[in-house]
Amino acid sequence: MTEQNNDGIKLTPEQAKARRARNIALGLCIAGLCVLFFAVTIVRLGGAVLQRPM
Repeated sequence: MTEQNNDGIKLTPEQAKARRARNIALGLCIAGLCVLFFAVTIVRLGGAVLQRPM
């Protein structure tokens, strides 16, 4: 079974699988960067910022 895009391009199952793998890898990289930025922000602000009164 082939996947068809709006452009009329038909992907082979191998190409569709490769595209999915790339999308998953990109998603994991973006999520990792978000976690890294959050951690760096907390470190730079100091741990006490999480213990302030509400």
